Parts: sequence; structure tokens; C-alpha cells
Amino acid sequence: MKIENPVLRGFHPDPSIIRVGEDYYIATSTFEWWPGVRLHHSRDLVHWELLDYPLNRTAQLDLQGVGPSQGVWAPCLTYDKGIFYLVYTVVKAFYCNMYDTFNYLVTASDIRGPWSDPVPLNNFGFDPSLFHDEDGRKYIVSMATDHRVPKKYAGRLVLQEYDPGQKRMTGPIRDIYKADKIFLEGPHILKRNGWYYLFSADTGTGEGHGQTIQRSRSVWGPYEMYRASFMERESEEEAWSVLTARHHRDILLQKSGHCDLVETPDGEWYAVHLCSRASEGRNPEDTRRFPGERRYMLGRETAIQKMRWTEDGWLMPESGTPVPQILVDVPNLPEVCFPGIPDRDDFEDTCLGKDYQSLRIPMDSNFISLTERPGYLRMYGRSGLASRFKQTLIARRMTEYTCEAAACLEFEPVVFKQMAGLILMYDTDNYLYLHISHDEDAGKCVTLLKAENRSYCYLTDYIPVKEGKPVTLRFSVKGIRALFFYQEEGEEERCIASVGDVSFLSDEACEEGWFTGTMCGICCQDLTGEGRYADFDWFEVKNRKEEV
Repeated sequence: MKIENPVLRGFHPDPSIIRVGEDYYIATSTFEWWPGVRLHHSRDLVHWELLDYPLNRTAQLDLQGVGPSQGVWAPCLTYDKGIFYLVYTVVKAFYCNMYDTFNYLVTASDIRGPWSDPVPLNNFGFDPSLFHDEDGRKYIVSMATDHRVPKKYAGRLVLQEYDPGQKRMTGPIRDIYKADKIFLEGPHILKRNGWYYLFSADTGTGEGHGQTIQRSRSVWGPYEMYRASFMERESEEEAWSVLTARHHRDILLQKSGHCDLVETPDGEWYAVHLCSRASEGRNPEDTRRFPGERRYMLGRETAIQKMRWTEDGWLMPESGTPVPQILVDVPNLPEVCFPGIPDRDDFEDTCLGKDYQSLRIPMDSNFISLTERPGYLRMYGRSGLASRFKQTLIARRMTEYTCEAAACLEFEPVVFKQMAGLILMYDTDNYLYLHISHDEDAGKCVTLLKAENRSYCYLTDYIPVKEGKPVTLRFSVKGIRALFFYQEEGEEERCIASVGDVSFLSDEACEEGWFTGTMCGICCQDLTGEGRYADFDWFEVKNRKEEV
């Protein structure tokens, strides 16, 4: 048996990993999606189960108003003396000159919670990481943003001590890395055999992404960067990366970098890292941002690589190459499987499944109900799809380029401002929305709305459907092509639209946000303020993996 990458497929970026006894846990970024921070658990590094989210109370996390791909960035999960620690950034302003990056710490005695209210840390930049030294002292390392024009350094990492007794940062803030060419982020510190290792992502998070490692005899530095013959470089301005796909654009696991490390009980070492699988789509050559670049609809995912220590105390991939591997040797651990998440949800439970996330806010009784009509999810129409505050929407990840989603709903709109249906969505500016509404001429109808970077158009007419009857909506994605269908009760299913390129739902194509991934969801809007509801009988998402 092999570990097959990615292990966490679809939108699971910035992985942080720990081992506690026989259990392994990975935390990944969630950005504007609620609840905050995705947690997975494994016993063998092959099979993973989704756990409860640690940031699941509004007292812990307020995302209202944050823009696309802002919110919760790069969590770092650690464990020390019976306590789990989670540090993370909440980004409130980005894509601007002066970033607002608020760094926090929460703790728990049980990974499943409850987690504490957040402790504010410093706000110098994003990607904070907590290091527990052998003498009991604790430190926070993060990258530092620079609003000056031009920036004084291409990349900077800062370190400060954290006092767990007083629950605050203490002592001086010191630079431990400054460079005029190589940008580093996502730092983690590891201590081994008297060396402090600074493990950092390099060169952004696109196709040039990679991972570097430095070491020092002092946590404060100076740090020496690892440079070895197996690393591939094409210029003096390029980072020395122990892991990267930047020179191999033909392999599956692109954008590889942003690593964290874990050791098994037998002394085997593994690195988790983000990666991404390209679609067939590309940006136009004349586009404003990333001209001609490949599009990644699934977002950034999580993969695992086996690592080994060299005789002179450096870390490198077991494969002997920085190129990320699709198939990786499993550790010497017994296999432990977990039940999978069913494709179809018949809404028989009184709470939503863990796989669902909403935008910026929890779906409380003001937005949904699973008890008002047992066996159905009632969604109350609230704000429109562009809202960064209060809209009724839940979604699951698109994890493969062969994907199908469908929902059966009952909805009786009386004006065109009332809508409910099925959505294929990257963010609030980019989506394909197959929905039921009401038109003055057509009456109750089905139509398909496209939003691409705030440019809107309807891809179908307003197609009349019967009042008082349920309607099933479905879309099917194969590669970058999608078909959209509807079916009235007792009638044949009809295809109402074929979209030849849906790859605009991707990291590279979106104008404002580009850190998440495509989601499949259901939602309801009522722009009259009346709150007209839709009842969803069931919702399913089928992702089908290609054979390796």
C-alpha cells in the first residue's frame, strides 16, 4: 500500500501536522468559510477523518465583512504537556497597501474541543507559528508585512517570546530572516540534536512555490540556509528549495510548498505540504492578473512526502529529489480506516454534517432549520450572493475534476427577487447559480446565472415550471466543461445549458481572492426582506477520483 497524494483533496491549504501518541492531526486554512480551521485525524497517515472545527463560536471568530480569500489563514497546530495550541491569522484587509493581520491563539485539552476564546498575539504579519522549546519557553515566529513603497526587504521573518502564564507576547521582537530577493512565509521552528531548524515556504503560493530549510544553534539565529546538489535552481535569485515543482510543470502536484513535519514512533519523518492540480483552462494572455497562467479550480490541497535526515544534519525528501511524489511509502503503522462522508444528505439529522461550511457566519435558526419540517432543510431567504455579511448558503468542496451535484427542493417565489437553488461557486464574485425564481411573464421558473469577476449574465431563458411541485436541479462537471439540468416531478430531466469553460472558478482567474477553491452548495435569497423559504429534500455531491 502507498500513500496517494493529495491526501486531503480539494481546498485544504497550508497544512500543519502533529502527532499525539498514536494519533495524527492536520489543521488547514478556511479563509472566509465558517466554521474556522479544518481539522483531520489519522492513525496511519493514509486514511483521514474530519473532526469538529475549533473556531465554531462567534465569540471566537467574526468574519462578517471580510473579502474573498481573507479571514482565517495558515493555522499552526502544536501540542505540549497535555494542551493543544492553535495559532492563526484573521485577515481583515488585504489586496491593499496596509494589511490588517490579527494573530490569535486558542487552546484545548481535547482536540475535539471545546477550544478557548482567542488570545491576541502580535499583528506584524501572517502565518504565525508557535514553538515550544525544551526549557519550557515558547516563541511565536511569523512573516512580517511591509507597506512601504518600495519594500525594504523582499522577505522578513520575526520572532518574539510568548508568556503562557500571562497569556501575552513578551520581550523584544527580532528579525531572524531578512532578504532582498527570496520571500519566505509559513515558518515553523523545529529543534533536533541541538539545532534549531527554520522550515519556511518560499516564493509565494503559485507555480513557483517551494520550501526551504535553515538552521542555527540559537533560536534567535543567525540561520544558515540549506544548499545541496539535489536542489534545482535556474538563477541566483531563486530559493534553495528542498521541495518544489517549479521546474516540472508537467507533473500532477504543482504549487508544492508550505510544509510542516511529523515524526512517527519508529523515527520515520514525513512532511505535509500544500499542492494543487491544474485544470485544462488558462487565463487569457491579456488578462490583468496572471496572464496566460493555468487555472486551478480545486484550489490548494494537502499532500505528504517521506523525508530523511542526512549525515550532516539536514532534511531532504526520501526520494532524493525536490520533486513531490504522487505515491509515497507508508509508515510502519497499522492501517486504520474511517467511515466516509456519504455523497447524499437526506437531512434526517437535527444538525448539519461536518463537511458543510457557510460564508462568514454560522447558519443558526435565522437562516436554516432542520426541525421545522423533519426530513427537509428549510433555508430562509436573506441577503444576495454578493453579501459579505448575512446570506443563507451552505457548501461542500469540489475535490475532483469529475464532479456532480444535485438537490431537490420545494420553493414558491412570488417575485424575481426571491431565489433558491444549486450553486457552483468560487467566491461571492464568481459562480454559476442554477436556481428557481419568479418572472412576471414566465411565472415560477428555472434559470442559470453566471457571475465572473462581477460581470453578470443569464445563460438560459426563464424556463417555466409548475407551481406547488418539487424541482430537482443538477450540474455535472468534467474537466472544465459543465452541463446543467432540471427535472420537474413526474417529468424527464432536461439539460438547459452547456458551459464549455467553467475554469474561471479558480485561484488564478478571480480578481480579488485566489486562495480557496471551488465549492458545491445550496442557497436561498429574498431581496424583499420577507424571508421566503425553500425546503430542500436532499442534496448530494459526487466527486469521482481519476485512477493514478
